[in-house]
Amino acid sequence: MADTVLYEVTDGLATITLNRPDAMNAMNTGAKVALREAVQAAASDAAVRAVLLTATGRAFCVGQDLKEHITLLAADRENGTGRTMSTVREHYNPVVRALTEMPKPVVAGINGVAAGAGFGFALAADYRIVADTAAFNTSFAGVALTADSGVSWTLPRLIGHGRAADLLLFPRSITAQEAFELGIAQRVVPADTLAAEATAVARALAEGPTVAYAAIKESLAYGTEHSLRETLEKEDEVQTRAGASEDHSIAVRAFVDKARPKYLGR
Repeated sequence: MADTVLYEVTDGLATITLNRPDAMNAMNTGAKVALREAVQAAASDAAVRAVLLTATGRAFCVGQDLKEHITLLAADRENGTGRTMSTVREHYNPVVRALTEMPKPVVAGINGVAAGAGFGFALAADYRIVADTAAFNTSFAGVALTADSGVSWTLPRLIGHGRAADLLLFPRSITAQEAFELGIAQRVVPADTLAAEATAVARALAEGPTVAYAAIKESLAYGTEHSLRETLEKEDEVQTRAGASEDHSIAVRAFVDKARPKYLGR
């Protein structure tokens, strides 16, 4: 992986760290490729049981690197290729799909502003722990663009269509406290404890019943798109799968023995 994105796996936890602090972790081409590779590596590695997505510096990610972007747009106009906007298809979409579809929980530790695609990456996580000094901004309309990175799918499902339309049509800074009240952030913590708390939550998930977490993630995604009858059938399917796991037997035995379960992730 390029040093614009750091990747480390320790005891079942993959930590992916955006690492362009001087650019507020703006996504240039190198960073986008490195993030895509890191997220896909975590998704496909059977040894990884949970993922922590975080960043260095004072920002989580401000989205597209506009300095690089304007240069690429000029080149497009000169040669007529239109390649610049293919970044959505080539980079952002694969990142968001890997985050949302991997059968393991993803925690986002939001240390600072998350804007544009950075907001999208945060929303693609299953659990968002946010520093009290952090903020969110859709940003897209501010540069005459529409939503990408899954924001038009994830945001209205979290806060409703009307509020999502408001934030997309009239971009503004959303404080950590407002994000919590809207349901964007599940937890807000003091900035100086963010790293420790985000790691602790991700570590707990990495040590938990992986098959059950995958089933929870799958059924939540399914339920947003299907009827109650269809969702009940999906719950039956995934519950049967979870019930056949070794971790379920371990958990039941531990409950009976009044012991703490030690899960195997299978």
